Amino acid sequence: MRNKIACLSLLLCCSLFTYAQDLSLTAIGIPPELTKDANAVIRENYIEINLEAINEMVVKERRVTTVFNKLGNKHVGAYASYDNDTKITKLSAKVYNAIGKEVKKYSKSKFTDVSAVDGGTLYSDSRVKYIDYTPTEYPYTIVFESEYKTSSTGFIPKWYPQSSYYVSIQKSEYKINNPLNLETRVKAKNLEDFPIKKVSEEGIHYLAENMPAIEYERNSIDFSEISPNLSVALNQFTLKGVPGSGTDWKEFGKWMNAKLIQGRTELTPSTIEKVKSLVAGIDNDVEKAKKIYEFVQNKTRYISVQVGIGGWEPIAANEVDKLGYGDCKGLTNYTKALLDVVGVESYHTLVYAKNRKDIDKDFSSIQGNHMILNLPNNGNDVWLECTSQTLPFGFVGDFTDNRNVLVITPEGGIIKRTPSYQNETNLQTCKANIQLDANGNIEADVEISSKGVQYDDKYHIESYSKNDLEKYYKSSRWSYNNNLEIKSTKLTNDKKNVIFTENITTTVADYGSITGNELLLRVNIFNRDTYVPKRYRTRNYPLQISRGYKDVDDFTITIPEGYNITTLPPKYEITTKFGTYSMEVKKVDDKTLTYHKSILIKEGTFPKEDYKLYRKFRKRIAKQENLRIALQKL
Repeated sequence: MRNKIACLSLLLCCSLFTYAQDLSLTAIGIPPELTKDANAVIRENYIEINLEAINEMVVKERRVTTVFNKLGNKHVGAYASYDNDTKITKLSAKVYNAIGKEVKKYSKSKFTDVSAVDGGTLYSDSRVKYIDYTPTEYPYTIVFESEYKTSSTGFIPKWYPQSSYYVSIQKSEYKINNPLNLETRVKAKNLEDFPIKKVSEEGIHYLAENMPAIEYERNSIDFSEISPNLSVALNQFTLKGVPGSGTDWKEFGKWMNAKLIQGRTELTPSTIEKVKSLVAGIDNDVEKAKKIYEFVQNKTRYISVQVGIGGWEPIAANEVDKLGYGDCKGLTNYTKALLDVVGVESYHTLVYAKNRKDIDKDFSSIQGNHMILNLPNNGNDVWLECTSQTLPFGFVGDFTDNRNVLVITPEGGIIKRTPSYQNETNLQTCKANIQLDANGNIEADVEISSKGVQYDDKYHIESYSKNDLEKYYKSSRWSYNNNLEIKSTKLTNDKKNVIFTENITTTVADYGSITGNELLLRVNIFNRDTYVPKRYRTRNYPLQISRGYKDVDDFTITIPEGYNITTLPPKYEITTKFGTYSMEVKKVDDKTLTYHKSILIKEGTFPKEDYKLYRKFRKRIAKQENLRIALQKL
């Protein structure tokens, strides 16, 4: 990258230009330390927010981005969202080549206008305008300017001066004008670790300059825990014309329950009678809830419906009952309505789904991207994922586990934590009876049982076709076994105990290799764990093992006639702060071997100095996972 910049510099010095150009937008204007490890550089990002009333906000942005390669294209950020409540008042973009010559210009009408939601959404008024630009050369620079006006002040844009890996920042500025002195709350995170200063002690005005790109490190803490960011919220705000308040989570939850949820659980008399008959004779609340959950799973399906107050108000329960579909809010609300009928207490719950992220317990504001249902159950919380037609009752999997959530009650919001599937909870056992013949071919009956997140990772394969299931085993699970063929499969999904069992009959031709008078055999045939973390000369950030698990393998191997079991490796054991590993191959009789392996990896965050130790631990495991033994020909 530096050589390319140097060449551009020489070109600028030696050429006579006959066209207009902006020298401040040339690639050579970037300090060398900002091009290191950078796919793009934010030359300037100015965000100005004008809080004109609790129901009126104007947001202006100027963003200048130089892109060095195709990986940097996604960091241009030349787009603007709008809906019935948000109007784009100004929008433009200009593209410059490496030496500052303008090569393309976009007015507001030239932006591509599309729905802001995917094809799975039934209807929504959310849309986005963006520039559809395909670069023909690198580097290039885009100057993007926008302004929008909205009556919803519940979403004050956060400031992320550095929002991604491999992007450096030359200048980023964030300013809020608040002439009416509306009550605001501010939460800053990680600002002190970066060249960021508060421009004015009065008001909200920050400036970041010359921030080098952050290089991604595997097995590290989330980027949001590394990078700087600033959150701002109004104590009194408006959401789609509905006044709101939330100085703390209790007040916020009380407002949300009263304004967005209450009064949306009515059902028809026929549905009420049907639901009551479902639980007739059942006294236990959890057993009642199981019946209701099964009813919802069989009756409804998930489809995104981004309507209501800013997409936060659920569809009325009787509508979901009639249509048979809804989004996470609608299906959660419908399930709650049914539970209300049979006297089971439950509450809507906001959560960040998919990537593990907490609702910030210390900063009340509109947060979360998903809704689930909480059953307090006398202090033994039960959590229901109401959008799934397949998940077992009370099992949320890795989609929403182990994170802070906001439970909405009539008395106010309560921060709770969803269940955690950690370490030994995520258990897989693999048992196999293996027959080896004199040509190195094997036949095997394999049984794999999975619990916890390992259940979550696998239960979906029960819906695969025969061809897809064979492809899954051959190309994914056991891709290291060449010549593998699947003879039969039987899958059992025990939803009551949340256990998924796979019974597979398989063959692998030429698995063992014959060398002279020896038949060489890798003893771990069906569950090799050979992951080794990437090596870093210098580690900058803590090590994080985001998900713990345990695997236990027990194989019985029958050797062919004409071969003898001679020397076997000694039992191997490792114990570290990151987990444990043990492996043992034993001779049962002249024709039978057993292989036992147990590996436990512990979830946790460790100092960056521990990364080398963890890598060493995984390397030692990988070596044992590839262990071969020799059978001697008689």
